[in-house]
Amino acid sequence: MAGRARGQQQPPGNMITSGFSSPNPSAAAAQEVRSATDGSSSSSSSSSSSKKRKLNSNSNSSEREEVDTISSCSSLLSKTNSSTSTSSCVNTTASTASCSSSGVASSNHHLQKKLRFEDSLDFIGLDVKMAEESSSSSPAASSQQQHQQQLKNKSLLISSVAVGHHANGLTKAASSTVSSFANSKPGSAKKLVIKNFKDKPKLPENYTDETWQKLKEAVEAIQNSTSIKYNLEELYQAVENLCSYKISANLYKQLRQICEDHIKAQIHQFREYPFDYVLFLKKIDKCWQDHCRQMIMIRSIFLFLDRTYVLQNSMLPSIWDMGLELFRTHIISDQKVQNKTIDGILLLIERERNGEAIDRSLLRSLLSMLSDLQIYQDSFEHRFLEETNRLYAAEGQRLMQEREVPEYLHHVNKRLEEEQDRIITYLDQSTQKPLIATVEKQLLGEHLTAILQKGLNHLLDENRIQDLSLLYQLFSRVKGGVQVLLQHWIEYIKAFGSTIVINPEKDKTMVQELLDFKDKVDHIIDICFLKNEKFVNAMKEAFETFINKRPNKPAELIAKYVDSKLRAGNKEATDEELEKMLDKIMIIFRFIYGKDVFEAFYKKDLAKRLLVGKSASVDAEKSMLSKLKHECGAAFTSKLEGMFKDMELSKDIMIQFKQYMQNQNVPGNIELTVNILTMGYWPTYVPMEVHLPSEMVKLQEIFKTFYLGKHSGRKLQWQSTLGHCVLKAEFKEGKKELQVSLFQTLVLLMFNEGEEFSLEEIKQATGIEDGELRRTLQSLACGKARVLTKSPKGKDVEDGDKFTCNDDFRHKLFRIKINQIQMKETVEEQASTTERVFQDRQYQIDAAIVRIMKMRKTLSHNLLVSEVYNQLKFPVKPADLKKRIESLIDRDYMERDKENPNQYNYIA
Repeated sequence: MAGRARGQQQPPGNMITSGFSSPNPSAAAAQEVRSATDGSSSSSSSSSSSKKRKLNSNSNSSEREEVDTISSCSSLLSKTNSSTSTSSCVNTTASTASCSSSGVASSNHHLQKKLRFEDSLDFIGLDVKMAEESSSSSPAASSQQQHQQQLKNKSLLISSVAVGHHANGLTKAASSTVSSFANSKPGSAKKLVIKNFKDKPKLPENYTDETWQKLKEAVEAIQNSTSIKYNLEELYQAVENLCSYKISANLYKQLRQICEDHIKAQIHQFREYPFDYVLFLKKIDKCWQDHCRQMIMIRSIFLFLDRTYVLQNSMLPSIWDMGLELFRTHIISDQKVQNKTIDGILLLIERERNGEAIDRSLLRSLLSMLSDLQIYQDSFEHRFLEETNRLYAAEGQRLMQEREVPEYLHHVNKRLEEEQDRIITYLDQSTQKPLIATVEKQLLGEHLTAILQKGLNHLLDENRIQDLSLLYQLFSRVKGGVQVLLQHWIEYIKAFGSTIVINPEKDKTMVQELLDFKDKVDHIIDICFLKNEKFVNAMKEAFETFINKRPNKPAELIAKYVDSKLRAGNKEATDEELEKMLDKIMIIFRFIYGKDVFEAFYKKDLAKRLLVGKSASVDAEKSMLSKLKHECGAAFTSKLEGMFKDMELSKDIMIQFKQYMQNQNVPGNIELTVNILTMGYWPTYVPMEVHLPSEMVKLQEIFKTFYLGKHSGRKLQWQSTLGHCVLKAEFKEGKKELQVSLFQTLVLLMFNEGEEFSLEEIKQATGIEDGELRRTLQSLACGKARVLTKSPKGKDVEDGDKFTCNDDFRHKLFRIKINQIQMKETVEEQASTTERVFQDRQYQIDAAIVRIMKMRKTLSHNLLVSEVYNQLKFPVKPADLKKRIESLIDRDYMERDKENPNQYNYIA
């Protein structure tokens, strides 16, 4: 017979051939089959009668019967839930069907069959009547043929009943099935009438007690790990039979009692167990594993009870939950057992934290047991977190004293990884959040400031990228950690940057150090701090703070740094590298308040590069100009752009001047190049009158006539300080070309007239200012290219020194540049540029005050100062601002209010 699918894995099902007797043996012959034959062509047609025979399950008659009675045992007709209501099956062992109740065998050994009905409907029995009408075929059919036809009809009857039962509506479905069958067979008409048993079958005496005894023996065998006498399917069927006869409640109580008695008996072995934690835990674990295995087996036998009676009573726990409840109540809830279990688990975890190897599978099983018993949080987790807190609090205090910050950070990270691994391996997932929070609080949260004070500066100074990344990663895990790190980050940048800016000894390297520091900080933010916007903004604020602690000087030095990079002869970088460097310079430039200082020095240096021809690349110059324009606006760069326009116009004018010279046929071998400068665009130069050779004076007059002829009403002023020449000279070694300034040219040309000249003689002949002359002579006689010889020898030019031409001058190059002195900035130049900036600032302050007062008419002192600060782009001291206000009052632009001296009125 086929076993049933029950949702739980069943042991392999053998055919039930014997064991339990039918609960209702008297119902073996429960159905009547009436057969009537109506033959119109036979001689006995008028005397048609129904033959009725009863087939008992205990009869062993070999007599052939025309109609066999279908007998159904009530033990095989049971209530099942919806999932099994359509699992009715008919198993045959022969080609023809014979129906009998449990324990019946037909006399014909080759015809054996059992029919089982299952459904949620309460069928006690079936009464089937079948009427067969024979067709008008030959009445001479033999009895053997009639018998075979009856067997076929019985087979059809069983099939129709089975199909109808499968449709979960036996009477209706069966009739429709038979009807359809009759319609499909013209010439034969069959009629089925299905009736219930008149009386409900009763269980035999002692059936319940005997069955429970066998079930109890099976449960005890499972609990004692001995073999079970009975077949598991047989036991399952017994439970189903008892449940079908409303004995479920008593069965559940009896099962609970036997399980409870067994579990109670287990507690004694733990109370008297020797005090060895590991062995005790293994004993508990074995008891738990045995309990689980036993309850699974018991539940599989009592599955029908679990899925019918227990399911319908919501107040009752399932058999599995009942087992858990009993184990929790009688084993784990025992205070001694529970304390010893929890202590043992905590001891093993502590050993593992100290580096010892432990049985992790044992821990996993025990903690899973606590979780299943629903006492994990109350009995274990609370104590576990307390122990963890105590352990790591002490460890954090100790290691902060013993270890350096990088080593401590790696230890904290290792601890966090270990705890995460414990959660994955044996702890419950609900413990993850409080456990990790405890570790983070004790190892990090309590020591945030101490860690940063002890090691952040060291990590940043040495650029320890990996350690800084770990520091940020760990601080991000703790509430408020990133904010504390941010504050120390700002303090570090301000402190380190101030050492670069404030120290005058570092002026030569200030800008390069600032660029390097900015690159370093950017790299740390990108890699270690994951481009956190807070750190980026904090860095910008810190740079802006420290770079303006020393007013004006950083702006001046940045302008000079740009000048050094844009000069000709700068072979340090390619065009791409130069472009990147200019971008970095602009970032530093943004932090500066005194941008007008930068503009003044940049303009002065740009003028020299353009006029002396020392600019490395026009493209690079214009690129820098566009960056400044983008950063500060068109007004900032308008004069600088005007300088470039003047240079381009000058080229066009010189082309026209050369054509003019060719037309005039002017004698001489001097080629003159003039740059026409618009005074408003270029820096202010102090004019210096010098004694030029007559040839040069003549050429100047020719150009003046040419230019004023084209542009009437303009005035030309010659700036000798920025002039430069190329001289051809002959030495003993051979001919050379000297690229020199105009002042150097005037000095060297004197030696065409004589051999030796003193300082005073040269000064009188050239008309060059004393300081400028001394610098010029120093460059010719004391520099690398010594065209003149000074006596006495020395680095500085003193009164009474005499100079002669160095005929033995040697140099590997044909054209030698000696006019580098023109590019050098004198102290006077720097002072005058700075002074000019301050003067311009005063004008801007005055203009801002007048603009504000003209609009407001009347304003208090504090409001006026506040609005002036908002309009100015450079820092102003309050004392300087007060002086400008007093100056404007003196010049009658504004006046103090007569009643309130702290208020000003505008004077129209």
